Amino acid sequence: MGQASPLHQPRILFATPEMADFVKTGGLGEVAASLPRAIRRHYDIRILIPGYRQVVERYDHIPVVAQLPGHAGIPPCELGLVESGDGLQIYVLLSPELYQRDGSPYGDAQGDFSDNDLRFARLSLAAAEIARGVDPTWSADLLHLNDWQAALAPAYLAWAGLRVPSILTVHNLAYQGLFSRDALGRLGVPDHAFQMDGVEFYGQLSFLKAGLYYASHVTTVSDTYAREITTPGAGCGLDGLLRTRASQGRLAGILNGIDESWDPRTDPHLATRFEADDWKGKRANAETVRRQFGLAVSRGPLFAIVSRLVHQKGIDLSLAAAETIVSEGGQLVVIGQGESRFEDALRDLSRRHPDAVGVHVGFNEQDARRMFAGSDFLLMPSRFEPCGLAQMYAQRFGSLPIVHRTGGLADTVEDGVTGFTFSESSACGLSGAVRRALDTFAQKKRLNVMRRTAMSRTFGWDEAATTYASLYARAFGNGAGLRARAA
Repeated sequence: MGQASPLHQPRILFATPEMADFVKTGGLGEVAASLPRAIRRHYDIRILIPGYRQVVERYDHIPVVAQLPGHAGIPPCELGLVESGDGLQIYVLLSPELYQRDGSPYGDAQGDFSDNDLRFARLSLAAAEIARGVDPTWSADLLHLNDWQAALAPAYLAWAGLRVPSILTVHNLAYQGLFSRDALGRLGVPDHAFQMDGVEFYGQLSFLKAGLYYASHVTTVSDTYAREITTPGAGCGLDGLLRTRASQGRLAGILNGIDESWDPRTDPHLATRFEADDWKGKRANAETVRRQFGLAVSRGPLFAIVSRLVHQKGIDLSLAAAETIVSEGGQLVVIGQGESRFEDALRDLSRRHPDAVGVHVGFNEQDARRMFAGSDFLLMPSRFEPCGLAQMYAQRFGSLPIVHRTGGLADTVEDGVTGFTFSESSACGLSGAVRRALDTFAQKKRLNVMRRTAMSRTFGWDEAATTYASLYARAFGNGAGLRARAA
């Protein structure tokens, strides 16, 4: 599987700004925790992650394996190496002034951190330095970089004249890492790179465009999304470059998976574990969810929203559909956080329908899992969705997703078989799908056939890992190849 040298197993560095073992804000954290573990059957793979407080506090001691020099305005730091409980090797960037802060990896209650350009240029530069051999015991033959936060790495390699193959995975093209031209000097970006064929994007520095331009290959997280982003409607201004990459055979869509813990037969978070055809067990979870959210006892359908509360996720469309749900005897439970306007609107909806709508602003994984297990339907009318994981979780727990036919949602939900899809991203489009779901709920035999089919879907990581292994092999063949080492 991509082994170009008999002297050692190929070495992959997986650079990511988050990992669910320590910290996550969305699907990337889950992917970073699962994909490298699936890939390590074929490769010697290590993770690189910033030394956030959540990472550093997990270990009594983090051995330092290298000193990373500064570059331009990027400060020097130490490179630590730790091991997960199952033996995964994880490099940690030890820079307290950059990473050990309150808030998320990217900001706090006041907004994004003002020095995110330096924070994630440091991550990108460290990935390039590991490829160059800064750790005397291990260096990367290939970089697998994730999202804009790591996307400057192939550029740093190119500017240093080094040919090391790289894969950039775009988890959401809408987040591009845009900074003013003033950042060029402090990040060590050469002036000649600030052009259309380089890092410039409408007068700004774009980390993501740098990765798209300099990486050997680009992937995104579903086949449909890979096609969508080559169009003006979904390309976020980068569709021209992405069309070029696609025409070169350097753009691919590889669907994410979910880990084996998403199994209602074994999940310890559930009030009652159950399996397909054990609808009494599913009802027991529904009753628990209703009690937790303070809803009335009901035999009607229970809808759920487990989502970031942002415009992309179509929360305004769900708010409009909620009135239909309630008027037809259904109930709705919501967990998530995001834009204050949506949080406030959902709270207001709950106040107007206290027996039928429950809202918890925030996120708790146990509550989310119980909602998937207890709900009959999941509302997920995202305007765009590169991959999406919630619709996969829901199917595994017998909750039928109601989704806009876009990106990974189109690739993972089969209309009328494992859920309900709609084409027009509008309140009318969602309302039509909700009414079809309500009609299905009244037809218990059909409902249970759909639940059973949905629960039979596995969405495991094996297929994605095999596809990535083939892509790595191709990158080795087209790139610099593996550098021979003594055994």
